[in-house]
Amino acid sequence: MKTLFLAWQDGKSRYWYPIGRLNFDGEMYKFVYTQGMLQAGAKNSFQPLLSFPYLDRVYTSTHLFPIFANRLMPRSRPDYPDFLQWLNIPQHQDDPLAILARSGGQRVTDTFTVFPLPEPDEEGRYYIHFFSHGLRYLPKCSIEKINSLKPEDKLWLAHEFQNLYDFQALTLNTNDHHIVGYCPRYLNNEVLELISVNSDAVDVRVEKVNHSPAPLQFRLLCNITAQWSDELRPFSKPEYQPLVDVTASIGS
Repeated sequence: MKTLFLAWQDGKSRYWYPIGRLNFDGEMYKFVYTQGMLQAGAKNSFQPLLSFPYLDRVYTSTHLFPIFANRLMPRSRPDYPDFLQWLNIPQHQDDPLAILARSGGQRVTDTFTVFPLPEPDEEGRYYIHFFSHGLRYLPKCSIEKINSLKPEDKLWLAHEFQNLYDFQALTLNTNDHHIVGYCPRYLNNEVLELISVNSDAVDVRVEKVNHSPAPLQFRLLCNITAQWSDELRPFSKPEYQPLVDVTASIGS
């Protein structure tokens, strides 16, 4: 089972709300709203999506729903192989959910993003890939430092608790104290909660550096290895839980 969350960002507060979950079992896609949808509605008057008008339904389809499919680069584009290289995904493993999970599926025309629900391995370790955020706000020296990084270089997290836009912000730092971006916001609370219990439970590494002409948003690909427990699982808080039983269904 593969699961992605759909999140919406409020333009004023810049807060991200997880509003829905997409599951794929190899044959059928299922979309349901989450408790985060109720929070977005109560705090920001966010309304249900036109393609999913009812909060109490499970929507099913044998094809990927348009709101997700439209966030994929067409395979016919000449730069599609380059795109897969930026994501560090082999061409024979380019299934839609893998691409969305790695790329985030963000578009300049809306305020949605997607991110995966990680699954633990046999030893309870979680592996999460993400691109470093906020690079356009960094000085030139930070970008130059990013360009010099190598795969497996260790990165260190620092809590930027005085950040005016996000008091949970986590910066990514090199051994010689260069800031090379930020963790995605959806990870901040999960990681902060985990390291408050065990500061050694999280390891962040450079996965890949994509040099120009790759877009800046795809410059630094990172990975986190984390040891969550059964009592403290990632994305298990109420806002990530479905509003309805996902075993129910309605034809799309």
